[in-house]
Amino acid sequence: MQKIELGRTGLNVSRIALGGYPFGGVNKANDWDPWSEAGKRTAIGTVNHAIDRGINYVDTAPGYGEGNSERIIGEVMKTRRDEVVLATKVRWEKMSKQAVIDSVHESLSRLQTDHLDIVQFHGGMFTAADYAQVVDGGPLEALVELKAQGKIGFIGLTAEEPWTAIQFLARPEIDVYQLAYNFIYQHAAKHMLIDAHKADVGVVTMRTMTSGILQRAAKYLAPEWQSARDLFQVSLEFVLSDSRVHSAIVGMRWPSEVDLNVDLVENFKPQFDFADLPRMTAHVYQAEDAE
Repeated sequence: MQKIELGRTGLNVSRIALGGYPFGGVNKANDWDPWSEAGKRTAIGTVNHAIDRGINYVDTAPGYGEGNSERIIGEVMKTRRDEVVLATKVRWEKMSKQAVIDSVHESLSRLQTDHLDIVQFHGGMFTAADYAQVVDGGPLEALVELKAQGKIGFIGLTAEEPWTAIQFLARPEIDVYQLAYNFIYQHAAKHMLIDAHKADVGVVTMRTMTSGILQRAAKYLAPEWQSARDLFQVSLEFVLSDSRVHSAIVGMRWPSEVDLNVDLVENFKPQFDFADLPRMTAHVYQAEDAE
């Protein structure tokens, strides 16, 4: 598995990360239930298999199944903690400094470890008031304190609307940004990825495979595209072709999904840096003329 340095953190992470949401979410259509005993055993096997195949970045959150995802991953961390970069999240809305500290301690317990490599503020779209709450209302102070105690290694945040994360780049305490960025949602390419690269922060993508939205839209618009492997492959290769992205989070339920994704990454060499992809009509014309 290819590894890359996660910005200024110095952490070496695999190009794809194991996303923890599936270990907290039920998908009856695909006979997936991580709350059942059989489902739990399968999920634990998937985490172990991902590590065996070279994935060393595991991302989860207490909100994934009311802690179920963290508990499942914790079963593996009991014996394999030193093999992974472990990241989780914490809420910040209406959260006091102490509430944030308590949440992180609860995550530590569920994950069966005494330290976390990355703890991220679990966000969607940050308004100016949200920014003030995070940086001045206690949450950031809480994580800085936990970092000083050695409980966490680095502080990060997640953003569904990447442009709203730009304001946090002024805070040197925050080193890792998990951004919604994929084949059909490329807003981050016009602003946040540019500024994040200049700041040398770690950049991780969520919604890497479009959360199945591209595949579902194609089902209605272009059924002939419905080779799931091809559509997922295009989605993954798009993100991995952008030099500003360090690691791409992918939710994987079964060991077979781990194998599919790892095989794609191991055999993939970008032919073009999508950081340079023209994203305005005038720029497309200029690129065509230059070619």
